[in-house]
Amino acid sequence: MRDIMRNPKQVLNNLCEHSKVSGYRFERLYRNLFNEQMFYVAYQRIYTKQGNMTPGTDGKTIDQMSIQRIESLIASLKNETYQPNPAKRVYIPKKNGKMRPLGIPSFEDKLVQEVVRMILEAIYEGYFEYTSHGFRPFKSCHTALSSIQKRFVGAKWFIEGDIKGFFDNIDHSVLISILEERINDVRFIRLIRKFLKAGYVEHWQFNHTYSGTPQGGIISPILANIYLDKFDKFMNEYAKRFDKGNKRRVNPAYNRICNKRNSLKRKLNAEIDVEKRKILISQIRNMRTEMQQLPYGNDMDEQYRRLKYVRYADDFLIGVIGSKADCEAIKADLKKYMQEQLKLELSEEKTLITNAQDKAKFLGYEIYVQRSESKVKNSLGRTNRMFNGNVRLHVPTEIAREKLLAMNAMAIKQVNGKEIWWAESRGFLTSMKEEDIIARYNLEIRGFYNYYSIANNISAVGGTFGGIMKRSCIKTLAHKHNSTMRKEWKRYREGQDFVVRYMDNKGQEKCRVLYNEGFRRKTVNDFAECDHMPNTYFLPQASLVERLNNGVCELCGNKVPLIMHHVRTLCKLKADTEWNRLMLKRGRKTLAVCEKCNTLIQSYV
Repeated sequence: MRDIMRNPKQVLNNLCEHSKVSGYRFERLYRNLFNEQMFYVAYQRIYTKQGNMTPGTDGKTIDQMSIQRIESLIASLKNETYQPNPAKRVYIPKKNGKMRPLGIPSFEDKLVQEVVRMILEAIYEGYFEYTSHGFRPFKSCHTALSSIQKRFVGAKWFIEGDIKGFFDNIDHSVLISILEERINDVRFIRLIRKFLKAGYVEHWQFNHTYSGTPQGGIISPILANIYLDKFDKFMNEYAKRFDKGNKRRVNPAYNRICNKRNSLKRKLNAEIDVEKRKILISQIRNMRTEMQQLPYGNDMDEQYRRLKYVRYADDFLIGVIGSKADCEAIKADLKKYMQEQLKLELSEEKTLITNAQDKAKFLGYEIYVQRSESKVKNSLGRTNRMFNGNVRLHVPTEIAREKLLAMNAMAIKQVNGKEIWWAESRGFLTSMKEEDIIARYNLEIRGFYNYYSIANNISAVGGTFGGIMKRSCIKTLAHKHNSTMRKEWKRYREGQDFVVRYMDNKGQEKCRVLYNEGFRRKTVNDFAECDHMPNTYFLPQASLVERLNNGVCELCGNKVPLIMHHVRTLCKLKADTEWNRLMLKRGRKTLAVCEKCNTLIQSYV
């Protein structure tokens, strides 16, 4: 039985199976934290993140990781002496210019949190509502936006939801009570409570945490989803009560013309006079054109209502087929539920009711419902209406403008009162190699395109953004070489591409091409972008743990207990030591070494 439990795949799959049983409460979860294999998987999953080389308040990083560190960690969990370190608080800039607090946990705490996260995901993933898209396997911003595009068709109003300071205001007692509905394990709950109460250190001063989840913590996203799953389920039931009618009634004006047209068709079928038939055919065609100017459904039908809801993390959007008064009532009900059940506050100023023909903002996109009389011919040559009532996703031109200005890739000039975007050289990049400058620009262009690739206007806005970035890149190279754009284009042009050729560390010629792949609109199915992939519970060949357990120092060859040496990145590693050359040759940021070799390496750090 112990061998079966030591297999992470079976442990987590068993939890997934039990999660499907209605009303099932999980017991003896804490003992899974005594399983070394679970920590091996956790280590394998998170070791590639560069943040692991940033020390927490205990001064430790992922560097010098060893089996002994994991064993010591498990021992402290067994006797419950394990106490998470307070997170080191730093601040990162927000889009609005303000600063967002971020907590940096110690690496041991990250390992424990990852094991806890895997257990919680196995329990809750199948329990979450389909309307939740943030930080879930096979879900992303794009799936949330795609869901809106498919499900919000015909919406008359949007409610843009904003929860005031959500991550900082999660009530610990409410969260624990929600967890206890499905988890009957005092020690496991006590461990989560320890993480919530661990506090943080800012300017060498310890601060208690009385509410909220640790921002930057690995378990924070899933705890947030567990908390707001109550809201998701409330919205699901609320929509069932709100929805009314099976089908919208036909627009009376449309119906009157339709009835007249049908009457003329009957006359046409009975008429044999050629001239009279021509008149009737002309009248029927005119009526069809008139009908196409009118909506088929009755927008004022009070017996037909619909509510659709989508959430990503703490942002949500509601689409309503109904009146503005309905939306005001919905907003009031949501505010009441948030306050009474979740002890959260819905921002009065930022929770907006927006006409669906105007633009609502969600996840960096502008969203609106198109009202259009555009027509297209079908396969039979008949003219049909299209787009009317469809949801459109737009990337705001202002987003491209702000990004280009923030990256110093563009200056704005006024010519005859008109704003002109002017590509600029980025002088701070001129110290980089030519191929690295190209790589930097490609990364930034692709980053913009990948996120906004499902926008209906990405071809236009992306083309503008990409054009400015490409000219900025060529100007930067011209700046570096004290040259001109024309000369740089002539120097690196190969056909329609801008190509930099260089020699890699092995003396082989490589080339780097400046982005020239266009900005075609994609659908969500075109690529598998998601927040994170589902848990993979197997260890790949030549995994970190296998190399540690192998017991052979990769530097000197001695058979002894090993320590894993980590570096943040290979691109800045100099081939000035034997171990650096070995890591560069293998293309790995890790090296399993003995204690003696590790001491030597640390003396050079």
